[in-house]
Amino acid sequence: MDVERADVVVIGGGQSGLASARALVRQGLKPVVLEASDRAAGSWPRYYDSLTLFSPARYSSLPGLLFHGDLDRYPHRDDVVAYLTDYAARLDADIRTGCRVRAVRRTGDSFEVETEGGDRLVARAVVAASGSFGRPHRPELPGLDTFTGTVLHAADYRDPAPFAGQRVIVVGAGNSAVQIAAELAEVARVTLATRGAVRYAQRILGRDLHFWLTRTGIDRAPLGRFLSTPPGQPVFDDGRCRAALTHGAPDRRPVFTGIDGAKVTWADGVREEVDAIVLATGYRPDLPYLACLDGALDVAGRPRHREGRSLTHPGLAFTGLEWQRSLTSNSLRGTGRDVVRTARRLAALLGRH
Repeated sequence: MDVERADVVVIGGGQSGLASARALVRQGLKPVVLEASDRAAGSWPRYYDSLTLFSPARYSSLPGLLFHGDLDRYPHRDDVVAYLTDYAARLDADIRTGCRVRAVRRTGDSFEVETEGGDRLVARAVVAASGSFGRPHRPELPGLDTFTGTVLHAADYRDPAPFAGQRVIVVGAGNSAVQIAAELAEVARVTLATRGAVRYAQRILGRDLHFWLTRTGIDRAPLGRFLSTPPGQPVFDDGRCRAALTHGAPDRRPVFTGIDGAKVTWADGVREEVDAIVLATGYRPDLPYLACLDGALDVAGRPRHREGRSLTHPGLAFTGLEWQRSLTSNSLRGTGRDVVRTARRLAALLGRH
């Protein structure tokens, strides 16, 4: 099969990949975007049905296109899918769906990108923008592997209907954990199991927190390189989830200390039978296709980079990573800022200014 040549191959057609494509085009480059799914919206169509952004629409846009509708509303999953689909349609870039990347290899001063369909592209630069949805994090919890009930990650959760009338534990303290636990509590008896107290933040002096983060510049500050262990972010809530927890539906407890069959043991020694455990415990960068590039990833499969630039392979860039450069690097608006810097670096490397 013939080998195709491209300026830059962008792996992933979600928010980071689409923003990268726009930034690269504006630098005079011709990117080819390879998206594994059947549409250019990344992982958003596969998130749970009721997912709601924790930032208002006015703070959730990619460069070049404001979010649709009321800018003070908190968009839902389908709003984001529609927005990204529209964004992709407006781009002057070669976006190919149904193209899952199998491997990236070094060949001289270029990279060879091979898809699962057998296509091969050679490019001087590669942007890994495939996100993390494909690699859900399942922490080591006492007895979890022996649990005889249902265990699923938030990546596989869609709606509360299958859990009606059940006893459910949701593990996690982030936005998704709290949203899912509060939703499930409407049809089931639910406990939110966390390692510490849930921290909330949304409005200060009548303004959404994102207004202050933007006004002060905190969410643009280059913090990533200084944080070996990034702090956990607070839950951004309009008050409904916090009220649900306050009223005990769901209740909150420390993470269980053991499991025997379908029975869970809590820290106070109480044992009870549980039907399902939902792990809202986050994700890790999903980059198996870089395994052939020596030193690109560490032993845990995490990218070795500085502010999105590979430490070992010139021309390889990462985007959309949590704390890549700032606290919003893996958000819609944050990745939009980061990719501009990445595109400029790649343009200079390829001799385009």
